[in-house]
Amino acid sequence: MLTVNDVSKTFFPGTVNERRALHQLSLTLAEGDFVTVIGSNGAGKSTLLNAVSGRLIADGGSIEIDGKNVTRLPDHRRAKYVGRVFQDPLAGTAPNLTIEENLSLAFLRGRRRGLGPGLGKKRRVQFVEQLSMLELGLEDRLTAKVGLLSGGQRQALSLLMAGFTQPRIMLLDEHTAALDPQRAELVTTLTQRIVDTGGLTTLMVTHNMEQAIRLGNRLIMMHEGQIVYEADAATKSSLTVQDLLREFTKIKGATLSDQAFLG
Repeated sequence: MLTVNDVSKTFFPGTVNERRALHQLSLTLAEGDFVTVIGSNGAGKSTLLNAVSGRLIADGGSIEIDGKNVTRLPDHRRAKYVGRVFQDPLAGTAPNLTIEENLSLAFLRGRRRGLGPGLGKKRRVQFVEQLSMLELGLEDRLTAKVGLLSGGQRQALSLLMAGFTQPRIMLLDEHTAALDPQRAELVTTLTQRIVDTGGLTTLMVTHNMEQAIRLGNRLIMMHEGQIVYEADAATKSSLTVQDLLREFTKIKGATLSDQAFLG
């Protein structure tokens, strides 16, 4: 479903600020894979997601989504293949539009748009059904402005919107990091439910090692733009946070950015 082959990305090349974010990185996700990504600050985790989504164009290598080479396509051309949820709950929704208007935009993402109505009775019924699974009461607030929702509610809505059209690849970029523990756990549970229900192929960046172990069927660790450790489903089932900490200590100079998970 996703093939990243020898992808490299360097920022500010040829200057004193030159920084190599990705270095000949290769990664393959089969359909239905849920891969969690951890690593030190500056390891290239978000750059990898940006390269897959088209927000950044790689300097070298190739990227294929569902057998289609998208390496040179910008993000708006990849929108029909990719769903994404960002760390900032404000980034995935339009605050001045209503819940139903945001959902309608998500529904039409990557499709041809004609002059027909963006909302109708049938679509509203569909939105109510989708919102009900969040168990946040948003199905009764279709006409409420999204800007009035809490951060956790907006992130849950962003997650629903990202998976709404069954994207070929779902990208989650530390999407629970800005939430309090209770809301983070809620969104984590919703993530598992939405990914499982849709059978979505997913790549999730997180600093929470317990979350990285608990979710998904594979785990990778990045450092200095490369994958330095990978755990398959069998290995992952017996991993502990301490096991991951030991792997970090093997990498000279690598430090964990989230001290809350050092055990």
